[in-house]
Amino acid sequence: MERSSIPAGPYGRASLPALPGLRTFRARGTLGLHETGESCNVPGMNARPSFLRNYAFLIVLLISIVIGSVIGCIFKHDAAVLKPLGDIFLNALFATVVPLVFFSISSAVASMAGTGRLLRIMAWMLVVFAATGVVASSLMVVGVQLYPPTGDAKFTVTAKENVQLAKPSEQIVRTFTVPDFVDLLTKRNMLALILFSIMVGLATSATGEKGRPFAGFLQSASDVFMKVVSFIMYYAPIGLGAYFAYLVGVFGPDLLGKYLRAMALYYPLCIAYFFVAFTAYAYLAARSRGVKTFWSNIAPASLTALATGSSFATIPVNLAAANRIGIPKDISEVVIPIGATIHMDGSCLSAVLKIAFLYGWYNMPFSGFETIATAIGVSLLSGMVMSGIPGGGFTGELLIVTLYGFPPEAFVLISAIGELVDPPATMVNAIGDNVASMMIARIVGGRDWMDRTQT
Repeated sequence: MERSSIPAGPYGRASLPALPGLRTFRARGTLGLHETGESCNVPGMNARPSFLRNYAFLIVLLISIVIGSVIGCIFKHDAAVLKPLGDIFLNALFATVVPLVFFSISSAVASMAGTGRLLRIMAWMLVVFAATGVVASSLMVVGVQLYPPTGDAKFTVTAKENVQLAKPSEQIVRTFTVPDFVDLLTKRNMLALILFSIMVGLATSATGEKGRPFAGFLQSASDVFMKVVSFIMYYAPIGLGAYFAYLVGVFGPDLLGKYLRAMALYYPLCIAYFFVAFTAYAYLAARSRGVKTFWSNIAPASLTALATGSSFATIPVNLAAANRIGIPKDISEVVIPIGATIHMDGSCLSAVLKIAFLYGWYNMPFSGFETIATAIGVSLLSGMVMSGIPGGGFTGELLIVTLYGFPPEAFVLISAIGELVDPPATMVNAIGDNVASMMIARIVGGRDWMDRTQT
């Protein structure tokens, strides 16, 4: 199968199979980022990546966080002198997020094309992706209600005056639109920027031949800003380490205990979703036969995702499992590669956890229909739209911080959560593409789709 190149980042270069109906579907850069922006340090299709190679940057980041935390514990409030080093990292990321989001989303949308069965498959693919994302997000909503990630402790820190509880009934217009083009050029209007980027991508694709030069420009600009972010990420260990020295020094070691509490919630729920929800999805796709076939063939892909920390590295094994299950190739070869980019149930789980964590940290009640509905909506954006661009992990976190109006240091707080949940989140993200392919095969091919493919 023809392979289309993925732009290289600071940690390697990779390739993916070209998709029918897609001129180029570009993967996220190898930024060494966590789950929603998984490490894209993808080997060749037949290579076997080592655990250390794929988790090297994650390990470096975690070590830097630990060192910063130790410094904070030792020097207490004096560690605040390191905060400017962390501010440099945050400011660099904030400065690149607007052009990165615009060029990445618009170029990805502009690259899509196709007719007939492909369009039907892709339409149902989006429906299934969104539905499973809602299920995952709702599960975490229940979890954080029963077991708040920050506990009952009240921190001395309080939200700034500009922190706003998003209320869709009152803010929908200014959330999704802006009165002037220049208002798009700020991270405060991320949702409006995302919507505008999608429209530009669709318009570019609809223009056809005349739009090809502009599509090339969007692709080139996206690659350039992806490289800019990869440069910034070289500084991430220093920036995150310095910020954690400041946070732990000012707010005390109790902050680390809250991370342990958050992990004690995420890991069991993520594992439960993996086994229970995927079993239910397989049953919907082909009843008991689907469940048996799915679980008897999915172990290699599951272990690959867990060991490599990359949905993209899991694509070859995932496609092989799909063939053994009996999923039609025109479905699996579209859904699984694209799903590795925009289908992130594990990321939806973590997005709700991050939002609830910040609500607890800033002494804000995570309750009420509008608050919960907004959190689920933001988690879908993080797990689908934002995950489909380079550095989608940190971009989704920036979306959370800017949409709610949290202060900049909130980004560091939830970024650490993203690093800690990476392994199980990646496994759920990757294997979710396979079981989603089964459900799409059921919708497109009818209830006896497995009989036809296995005869």
